[in-house]
Amino acid sequence: MTTHEVFNQVPPLAGHDAADDPALLDGLDREGAGWAAAEVHELGRLGGAASAIEHGRLANEHPPVLRTHDRYGHRIDEVEFHPAWHELMRTAVTHGLHAAPWADDRPGAHVARAAKFYAWRPDAGHGCPISMTYAAVPALRHSPDLAARYEPLLTATAYDFGLRPPLTKQGLLAGMSMTEKQGGSDVRANSTVAHPDPDGTYRLVGHKWFTSAPMCDLFLTLAQAPGGLTCFLVPRVLPDGTRNLMRLMRLKDKLGNRSNASAEIEYEHAVAWRVGDEGRGVRTIIDMVNLTRLDCVIGAAAGMRQGLITAAHHATHRRTFGRYLVDQPLMRNVLADLAVESEAATVLMMRLAGATDRSARGDAGETAFKRLALAVGKYWVCKRWPAHAAEALECLGGNGYVEESGLPRLFRESPLNSIWEGSGNVAALDVLRAVAREPQVVEAFRAEVTAAAGADPRLDAALRQVQADLSDHDDLELRARRVVERLALVLQGALLVRHGHPAVADAFCASRLGGDHGQAFGTLPSGVDFAAIISRGVPKVG
Repeated sequence: MTTHEVFNQVPPLAGHDAADDPALLDGLDREGAGWAAAEVHELGRLGGAASAIEHGRLANEHPPVLRTHDRYGHRIDEVEFHPAWHELMRTAVTHGLHAAPWADDRPGAHVARAAKFYAWRPDAGHGCPISMTYAAVPALRHSPDLAARYEPLLTATAYDFGLRPPLTKQGLLAGMSMTEKQGGSDVRANSTVAHPDPDGTYRLVGHKWFTSAPMCDLFLTLAQAPGGLTCFLVPRVLPDGTRNLMRLMRLKDKLGNRSNASAEIEYEHAVAWRVGDEGRGVRTIIDMVNLTRLDCVIGAAAGMRQGLITAAHHATHRRTFGRYLVDQPLMRNVLADLAVESEAATVLMMRLAGATDRSARGDAGETAFKRLALAVGKYWVCKRWPAHAAEALECLGGNGYVEESGLPRLFRESPLNSIWEGSGNVAALDVLRAVAREPQVVEAFRAEVTAAAGADPRLDAALRQVQADLSDHDDLELRARRVVERLALVLQGALLVRHGHPAVADAFCASRLGGDHGQAFGTLPSGVDFAAIISRGVPKVG
């Protein structure tokens, strides 16, 4: 034996189908998009391929660079990306993850897109412009003339990078630019001003604190018009080919999401077109916000699945104390607990995608359900991801703390989805507003969860507690997080009891609703079917 003999090491997690996920595939059928299974598997195999994983690594190790001026001193405001970023973007766009469902009349188109967005996760950073483009289309429809002009290019499956007049390109990407340094989530504190011009355009003057993916072609933004806070569409390049006066001041140095550029920008009398009526900016933009919130849930669920399969793959191949890790009782508890959390997130994500699809087709009941359930899911699933990512990383021990494992990047990514589109408090307070002002959304939510009544006594007890929570208005804002947490757990429990694997549903109800669970993962009670649960999280490689 030599000192440099390599043994007891885990083979690379590459060459697997990221869509080979029972909870995902069951949800695809249940929510009306079974017809897309082949497409989802195709993208899953691409996402699990060594080449895509390498593109994700390179895109993060070579983050975007801002070039404000060319060598001669001309202002250019361009961001350079590594070629790996463009490969990731090209795959996402050509497979319709950005906005293709808006041009697809098939029932389930938005569900299919959600499943593909979930399966294609070699790098989370490039998902930001993909998500924003998806969300921009319904907001843009508040101005039919703008939608008629730009929607066909936003939904086109052609990745056409570069700053050129939008209508000369084969495909477009859209971003959003909302937050300002004095307001953050309080978008009504917006101080950017919009001055109307005689030709019907506006000139924007102001400073935006966060503009993600600043090399997109079009941006939805908010500014104070004479009639109040209003939504505007801002092109990076004007129809005559000149650059719009949207100055990139700096790129943010972020904790994670490093492959994606997030810029601080200034509008110096930038040309903009009004979207919707003056003074109705928040109402106009809310369609976009709801869809990006959905993608926050999808991304967090996908991140949990990635952490789970990485941990399960490691435990299946790594030996310690004479046995594989996956055969050690305590590790089995940890892996099963991670799997339960992952499946609960996925089943909820797919239900929200189904509600989004049916809502887009005019189903008022699904619109009401989505109004409350999406805010609840955004709060809870995104909150759970960082703890899940940390535990998955720990399953690999010191190997998980090393960048080459991929888990440090996953961990750094995990807090983002809870912050983006309204941090935890914003999401929780949004739930309270819906409960107080829109009784129909409470009834839709109640109908969804009570459909599982009588199936599990622990779920029935939790349903009674939720009813009491919603009836007690004392200090409700102070208790908002606890109330929303219970709503989320009851919704996940109801969905798992009705649609999930029996072993997963039983473990969820015993631990999350029955109270037989510690403060950390790996504290499931005895009697859980650990083998059945873990088997659903072990990836098939090769």
